Formats: sequence, structure tokens, C-alpha cells
Amino acid sequence: MSETTNNTASVMTLARDNVQQLTPYQSARRLGGSGDVWLNANEYPLPPTFALTTQNLNRYPECQPVEVIRRYAAYAGVQPQQVLVCRGADESIELLIRAFCEPGKDAILYCPPTYGMYSVSAETFGVEGRTVMAKADWQLDLPAIEQALDGVKLVYVCSPNNPTGNLINPDDIRYLLETTRGKAIVAVDEAYIEFCPQATVAGWLQDYPHLAILRTLSKAFALAGLRCGFTLANVELIDVLMKVIAPYPLSTPVADIAAQALSDQGLALMRARVAEITENRQWLQQQLQQTACVEQVFASESNYLLARFSAASTVFKALWDQGIILRDQNKQPGLAGCLRITIGTRQECQRVVDALRPLPGTNLSVCETSSTSKEPM
Repeated sequence: MSETTNNTASVMTLARDNVQQLTPYQSARRLGGSGDVWLNANEYPLPPTFALTTQNLNRYPECQPVEVIRRYAAYAGVQPQQVLVCRGADESIELLIRAFCEPGKDAILYCPPTYGMYSVSAETFGVEGRTVMAKADWQLDLPAIEQALDGVKLVYVCSPNNPTGNLINPDDIRYLLETTRGKAIVAVDEAYIEFCPQATVAGWLQDYPHLAILRTLSKAFALAGLRCGFTLANVELIDVLMKVIAPYPLSTPVADIAAQALSDQGLALMRARVAEITENRQWLQQQLQQTACVEQVFASESNYLLARFSAASTVFKALWDQGIILRDQNKQPGLAGCLRITIGTRQECQRVVDALRPLPGTNLSVCETSSTSKEPM
């Protein structure tokens, strides 16, 4: 036993200092639970059906599968040379840090409350993660960002933002792009853009050579298990990322299914899912606003709702015990008492409502939009 312990200790001492101190991202699957209603990972609730059309698994796949890129470019309204395909948007986050940030020298900047992988990826590569808290309405604090840009090579903006669900003001994104021109890359994370396609900044690529846009098939395309994502950017930026990406980022089956999902039929199915989830989200929001233990329900442009509860930990456990797994956001800056609820099927949404209604609460304030009525951050 002692020999095993010593061997383990010696391996740990060989790890980089920042890795020894690193707390891994707590994904939905790592958090565990034995529920049957999984509403904590922003997945589509039902599995799509695909069959492989290629069988040449004895050959290495294309580094950048041509048909996947051609179809995604057409869908996104960009040129094929402006598309990089990779293992989910999470790999896009890491590729940008690897390509543009010197460990121990450069910094990334992001605005909590937001997606946790920005900070984890920065820590992994030994890059400073600099934060500028979002304003009370979860919009960018542009003056504070400007003051914090010294040494920053990369800025992440999530819109719609996870976990709050709000869109970032496009004028603020444009201002940020002007401010960082020639100084830093601005990465706009559009993982949930299918739920508000009018808000994409993909049409801005021609104006901003330092703009990168992160996309995924994990949400509206119902393919979280596929691990397929995209970076949209101008050719010069794509060429830099190609220097650091793995030789074969997508397996042949992944590329096969991704191409099918991006066909005309696949896009039609995706848009039907978006309509269904949007309808369920609106229904659930109305029901939550009439529930005693819910203090606030915030407007969302995504496939989840953020709500503040009068006793969030009690609510979380009560639903957990009934097999309904939500995402606790209580430790995020400014989100005390908040839980995030992925929009599932109507039956799953009904399960949530039925489980919440018996729970006591003050129900002091119910708001339909994220506004300055929230506590300051």
C-alpha cells in the first residue's frame, strides 16, 4: 500500500505545478447522479437516428473533412476556407489559447458568470485567466474591460451566455472588436446560436480579422455525444489554428454523421427541434413564474432557463431525490440561489413543475427578463 502511495506521489510531483493545483471542470457526467430526467447539461432530450454510410475504417480520416466543411459553411453563411472543424467547441477554446497565448506571459479575459471551460483551459496551459465581472444586467462592462486589456491576447464572449441565457449587446461586441483590433483575438462563443440565429456575428468576419466564432453540433443538432464543433474565422486565423490542431481531429464515423446532420433534411430536423424546445421553454417559464419557491425566472435565448429559488440547495436536493437532475449555479458570481434547468420534453418539464409546486417559498419577486432588479455582482 505504501509503495503504491509513494509511486502515486512521485508521479504527481512530475506534473506541471499549475496542473497539480488544477480543479478539473465539473461536467454534468462527472457530477454523477442516478436520475432519469437529465436537465443539467443542455442536451437535447431525445436521441437522433443515424446510420453510418462509410466503412473505410482501416484508413485515417481527413484532417478537415471536405463535405462537413462545405455543408457547414453553406449553413453558416461563410466560405469553406473560413471553417475549421474540431472535437467540439471545447477544443476550439483550447486551440485558440495554444495558438495565441504564451504560458506565463499572456492572459485571456472573460466575464463571469459565464462558461467554466475558459478558466479551466487557461489554467491547463499555464495562461492567466483574467476576469471582468459582467454588469448587473449581465452585459459587458466595457470600461472595465478596456482597463484590463494590458497583456491580454484573447477575449471570450459567450452569446447567448451560459448559464444566464441572455444575448450580449451586439454594439458592445462591435466596440470590443474595435478596441482589441491589432491587440487581441475576440472569440464569440455561439454554442446556442441556433435558438436565436438572428444574433450571429458570422457576417462580421469580413470586417474583423481578429474575430473567431465558436460553434457546435451538441445542442440544437442533438449530437452532444458526437463531439463535433467548428471555429469560424478568416483564413489567416484558421491557418494559425491548423498549426496546432491534431492530425486527425474527427474520426470517420463522426465526420459521416456530421455531414448527414448538415444535409437539407438534417437542417430541417434541427429547426423543428428548436421550435419544439422554444415552445417548451416558454411553457416552463410561465409555470415557474407561478411557483412559490421560485423568486425569479430570467429570460433566455437558449435551450435552458436560469431561475433563482428561495432555498436553492433544498430545491436541488428535493428534485435530485426524485430523479430530476438540474445544474447548481449557486457558486457563480452573482448567481446566489440560482439553478439552471435544461429544457427537456414537455413531459420532463411537467415533472419539474410537479416536483416544485409542493415546495414552500416566499415568491417575493418574479421577473420575466434579466434586469437591473437582480442583486449587483
